[in-house]
Formats: sequence, C-alpha cells, structure tokens
Amino acid sequence: MSVPVVTIDQMREWERATWATGQTEAEVMRRVGEKIAKLALRMTRSGDAILILAGKGHNGDDTRAACELLHDRRVETMDASAPENDSAKLEAALRTQPALIIDGLFGIGLDRPLDDGWKKILTAVNETEIPVLAVDVPSGLNADTGQPQGTAIEAAVTLTVGAPKVGMLQQSAWPFVGRLEVADEVGLVPCPHPGELNWTLPGDFADFPPRRGVASHKGSFGHLAIIAGSFGFHGAAVLAARGAQRAQPGLITLFPQDAIYHVVASQLQAVMVNVWKSETKLPESASAVLIGPGLVAAEPVEELKTLTRRLWRRLARDSFLPMIVDASALDWLVPHALAKNTIRVVTPHPGEAARMLGKTVQQVQANRLQAVRDISHRYGDCWVVLKGHQTLVGRSTDEIYVNSSGNPHLAQGGSGDVLAGFIAGLIAQPVLQADVGKTLRFAVWLHGSTADALQAVRTNWVVEDLVAGLGRAG
Repeated sequence: MSVPVVTIDQMREWERATWATGQTEAEVMRRVGEKIAKLALRMTRSGDAILILAGKGHNGDDTRAACELLHDRRVETMDASAPENDSAKLEAALRTQPALIIDGLFGIGLDRPLDDGWKKILTAVNETEIPVLAVDVPSGLNADTGQPQGTAIEAAVTLTVGAPKVGMLQQSAWPFVGRLEVADEVGLVPCPHPGELNWTLPGDFADFPPRRGVASHKGSFGHLAIIAGSFGFHGAAVLAARGAQRAQPGLITLFPQDAIYHVVASQLQAVMVNVWKSETKLPESASAVLIGPGLVAAEPVEELKTLTRRLWRRLARDSFLPMIVDASALDWLVPHALAKNTIRVVTPHPGEAARMLGKTVQQVQANRLQAVRDISHRYGDCWVVLKGHQTLVGRSTDEIYVNSSGNPHLAQGGSGDVLAGFIAGLIAQPVLQADVGKTLRFAVWLHGSTADALQAVRTNWVVEDLVAGLGRAG
C-alpha cells in the first residue's frame, strides 16, 4: 500500500505508537539494517569497498545493523562524533577509494545549523564524488523544510524509513536526496496519519490491471482514437500509438495530418491510420480520445483548437467519452465546468503547467502539489498528471500521489508521447475507467519502472527501447 508523506513530528508520533504495542526499537533497526544492506549490495559489486559513516544517534545504529549483512564486500565503519578528530580519520578512510559511502551521520532529529567542523566533513564527502547512500535523510538536510543546515550530503540515493518526509519532496532538497526510496515493512504499525500527499509503492499494483476474462474479445477493451502528428513531428504520433498498443486496448485509430500520413502509416501495422481533416468525425465506437502529441505544426490549427475545446466542454451525448490532452493541445484548453463523472486528463510538464496557470515554471516547481490542485480546479476538476521528477497524479480534491519510479534518462524527446499513449490506451478500456486515479498511477509508475529496468542493463537506451519494454517491468 502507498504511504503518506509525513512531517518529523508525525514520524515521531508514529514511532511512539509502534513502541506502545511492544515492538522494540532494536527489532526495527535490525529490519532497517537489512534494507540498507540489500540496497548497498545492489549499488556495488563483489569485492567493492564500502565506507560506513555512523553517527552516535539511531541513524548510526541503523547503518551499523547493516554491516554484517554486506557479504562479499570490504566494509569499513567509521564512528563519527567529534569533527575535530574525525577529519583525519575520514581522509584516511577515503584513501581506500570506496565504491560506496553509507551516510548515517545525522537523522531527521537534526534541528540546528551545523558547525564548521561538521560542514568540513560533509563537504569532504561531497567532493569525492563517490556515490552516497543516505540513511533516512541526507546528513545536514532539514527533513521538514528541505533546506540544508549550512550544507548537506549530496546523496545518489536516500533510503528513508517508513515514509518520505515532507521536506524531501521540495525542489530545494532534490540535489541532496537524489533518488528517494522507502524502507517500508520494517516493523512499524500502520501510519496513524493519513495524508494529503501519498507515496506510491510497487505493491499498490500487485493485482492490477485485473485479469482478462477468457471469453473476452477486442470489443471488450475499447477503441482509442488518437489525434496526433504534424509535419516535422510525425514521430510523436508513432510513439503515442505504440505506447497505446502496449496498454492493449481492443482497437486504435490514429489521425495524423495529411502531410505525414504515408510516413506514419508505413510504420504501423495493427493501428488503423486515417488522415485528420476538419470534417473528420471520431469513430462511433471510440471509448476514449487522446489529442496533442506532435501537433506543434498542425494545419489547420484553428479547427483543431475548436475540436479540442468542443470535446472538452461537450455535455450532450458524448459527455462521458474520456479525453486525454497532452502537449500542444494543452494550450488550446479554456477553463470550463465539466459534467459530473466525466473523465478528463491533462498531462503537462512544468512549462506547460505554468502556461495553463499563467505562472512561471519556478512558481510551479516551488509548490507542485498546489499546481495540481489549481490546474484541476481551473479546468473542471480534471485529473492532472504533472510530469517531471516525482510526477504527481491527482485532482482538485482528495489525495495526490507521488510517483516513485523513473530516472533522469527519461528526459528524452518522445518519452512523454509514449506515456500519453500508454495512459490513453489504458483509459480506453471500460474496466479501467472504474478507478481512473489508480489507472493513471499505474501508467506513470510502469512507465518509470520500465526506464529503471532499462537503465540497470544499458545506460544508453533510447525511447524506442522504452516502447519495446513497456509492460515488462514491475
């Protein structure tokens, strides 16, 4: 199950509630140590040296609990408590050229600026550029505000205990936190603090999507219409269609612009391809429509703008036709109330979100949660997938979910087109329209998880590899 994003005070209350049941701190630390060791082994190879920096608090105890589990690694533990003495010890330890440093110096209890001695220690670690696995929080980072207490460890990965802390999701914290992973199932009782913001875990999708019936046919899984692609941007249409295919709707019809029909149609087999013209109508059997990928140079653009707005607003016969709006088409929307229970999804990146709200990108990034709320409210309580680092999924009310998968190598042209197509291919299926939020979260998580699987075996993968692998990760 997903876990709420918590404050330091809420984490402390959660721990107290756990101890009140008879669970011991020693047992929780043992389990945390197992999680640390498992991740450290994943980040290193047989025979590598690992340097553990263990402070005098519980954070240090967590890291010490991992020591004996780091099999087939050369492990050195440096107990740190007095920076005036520890600088020389650190310098000597770094001369062994460890492949990984495990940071257990300070935990979430740090509530004061670091003195110069500790700043020197943390700076020396950062200057080595050796990958760091931070335990619970990068040392020196305020877990509530996301601001460094003078300086902070710049971790490659942070393994936080129980649930993410609110400060770790702030833009200011990203350079220090690195990739954020959660050590769940460490013996804590269920979190007593339901949150507005929740962290997605892979286990959320253990039984999703539901198994298909043996007597199913293609009519059971919907018909997706995609309006995408223009001169110079034909690849977006192809990638969106291929992303949709990985979701396996019953049928897909792609409507590119006339100028690129032949180049698009020649790359697709199972997808039906028809030229989009101003008089074109969507298929009668359409169960969802995606509009936007690659329409940068679309002609006639005014007709497409009108179509987008008409579909978005329509409250008559087709009011319940799900609609996914991506890329250029986001700029064509106008604020409008929508019929209750309509499925409308927008998938902006931060720049597009800023234009939708009349704000700057920095304002959006400074409070991404509020940007999701504001976009959804402005555009009729639609669903919002705010892309980027830690993609958010939600709407103007109820919970918002933070995606936990993906990596910076998704920052390639075309990855967003694949995601839009994959989302639309899922939403086109009637059975997956029953829980739109979960379907969207699954699409975003699997898209990122596929990128993670690719990155683990090949560092120079391309978007075509993403399409080919989509659906295999999990």
